[in-house]
Amino acid sequence: MKKLDAADKFIKLLEIVEKLRGPDGCPWDKEQTHASLLPYFIEEAYEVMESVDKGDFETFQEELGDILLHVALQSQIASEDSKFNISDSLDTVNEKLVRRHPHVFGDKKADAAFEAKQNWEATKHVEKNRKSRLDGVPLALPALTRAQRLQQKAAYAGFDWDNVDDVWAKLHEEVDELKSAHETGDMENFKEEIGDVLFSVVNLSRFFDIPAEDMLRATNRKFTTRFQKIEEELKAKGKKLEESTLEEMEEIWERAKEKV
Repeated sequence: MKKLDAADKFIKLLEIVEKLRGPDGCPWDKEQTHASLLPYFIEEAYEVMESVDKGDFETFQEELGDILLHVALQSQIASEDSKFNISDSLDTVNEKLVRRHPHVFGDKKADAAFEAKQNWEATKHVEKNRKSRLDGVPLALPALTRAQRLQQKAAYAGFDWDNVDDVWAKLHEEVDELKSAHETGDMENFKEEIGDVLFSVVNLSRFFDIPAEDMLRATNRKFTTRFQKIEEELKAKGKKLEESTLEEMEEIWERAKEKV
């Protein structure tokens, strides 16, 4: 990596943002606050994820630049309010990375990724003076992502199944309880058991270090593509979905499965 070249370009970005927020800058940029920028930041983060999912590196490169723009904007606003500046943020993250990687910058040992992350979580827990090892997982995270992060934190603390057979057994147990709740007609218990089944599926995903959120996002894309194929074929025949039988739609669906 050409670090000096990157540093020059990052400084140019900071200068551009400073000008945008300055007296003769852009009216829109000047009126932004930390809070007003958050929806755009979330949108940019999801666009990064989408470009990775698609393997679209041209868009990925562009979207990472947009994330950097948000970092520059947020730090510029903080600097104007005399809270902190980008240099402070860089100091903090640099120091944190060194401190939490003693197996790289110190004399600790971590021969596997799990052990390295375990050391990170333990160090972070002490640094933050947290009461629970589950603290620090944002409530606003998508539910599947939050479930997996909670399970990971518990696992790093030693609360985990010994082998995958135990994970499968728990999943089957939860499915059986869901069926039982349905049979008894207890809807409150049924809703609770749906959550337990989903949590167990996430746990299976987590056990194999597979992001459940990513996998469901991929399945959503697959479902959308196949369903749109049904719509396209029926439209070509001059038919509407509501005028078609389930058998007709399933026939198209099965053909689409062979391609997607």
